[in-house]
Amino acid sequence: MNAVPARQPAFAAFQHRGYRGFVLGNAVAMMADNTEHVISYWVLHQKFHSPALGAFAVISHWLPFLLLSGYAGVLADRSNPRRMIQCGMVLFMAVSVAWGLLFLHGQLHIWEACVLLALHGIAGVLWTAPAQLLIHDIVSPEHLQSAVRLGASARYLGMLVGPAIGNLLIIALGPAHGILANALVYLPMLIWLHKPRYIERADSAARRRLMLLASQLSGVAQSWRSMGGNRQIIAMTVLAGCASFFVGSAYQAQMPGFADDLGFRSAGAAYTALLAADAAGAFIAVLVLESRNLLPATPGGALLLAAGWCLAIGGFALSHSYLLTLSFLLVAGFFELSFSAMAQTIVQLKAAPAQRGGIVGLFVSASLGLRTFSGVSVGLGGVLVGIHYSLALSAAALLLCVGSIGRWLRAGRS
Repeated sequence: MNAVPARQPAFAAFQHRGYRGFVLGNAVAMMADNTEHVISYWVLHQKFHSPALGAFAVISHWLPFLLLSGYAGVLADRSNPRRMIQCGMVLFMAVSVAWGLLFLHGQLHIWEACVLLALHGIAGVLWTAPAQLLIHDIVSPEHLQSAVRLGASARYLGMLVGPAIGNLLIIALGPAHGILANALVYLPMLIWLHKPRYIERADSAARRRLMLLASQLSGVAQSWRSMGGNRQIIAMTVLAGCASFFVGSAYQAQMPGFADDLGFRSAGAAYTALLAADAAGAFIAVLVLESRNLLPATPGGALLLAAGWCLAIGGFALSHSYLLTLSFLLVAGFFELSFSAMAQTIVQLKAAPAQRGGIVGLFVSASLGLRTFSGVSVGLGGVLVGIHYSLALSAAALLLCVGSIGRWLRAGRS
């Protein structure tokens, strides 16, 4: 089925009032998020030299998405998603200020670090699912895929620029003053959200009225029941969850090991290119797909693109040529953005209005929350067979899951 028209204007979501401001604010907030990671992780490593604390940092970031995103989506349906995102921005700022004050006074303890890391993860939950509901409020359904893809490009931009800004702040201001300055970077998004800067769609208000009428029955359990009647939503959510569980972003954490095996044993332009290639491929995907109106959202298309991502990740894992490795990463970034944006678009379009927030929240739980475990197959598997083979085997396992999801979808149509 075609979820969006085959032809629509290039960068269609930008036609809607306020969407450009949303994307810009989202990119700046994502940059601040990643900047905080760079500074706080560097200080924690220098002070404690604790691999266990490093592992906790990863778990505390993704576990709240797994446990709480469904509830956040339901709450966004029942309330104003702008206010929830503002709460997330305020919590991000508070965590950055707390880090800065603790760094200044030199009184940081492990338990304090654990609390702040957990609060940072919760702030992300308050931001992510409600932001997807807000996109649906701003743009029309036929332009939703464009909005999702452009929103994903803003996320990749923040991930790409944030580490560089974090390093500059450490050098120029020191970690304490640098992370305090970073707290101010969340302000543009906080201010933009103060009042509607877009024309709210009529179906958004109708959805909230439906939520009030169904408040006695709705919730995360109701969202699960609503998903059960739609194979496409289930398939796309399972696809996102499998991709997150088996591969996720675990290979980024292992990039120093891949660089060592390619002969780059110190930081430099070649290593930086490896780190940035994935995000660069995602940007290329947005530019190509949005400018040419390519790849309308269909379940079959999402599964084919996900299979392409598996093959690209497997090629990257087994490559021992720098240029070939870089090429595989670029292709992987292209496929990852393409299939993940397509899957998210299908889930939003097919969700019943009264349960859209809860269903989107469950999709976020799968697509981001299950990254909590992605280090197991790649990282711990790497201890047994090496990171090259563990990543290749993880990609192969995901490819089998993609094929199984496709067969299950076809069986439902017969």
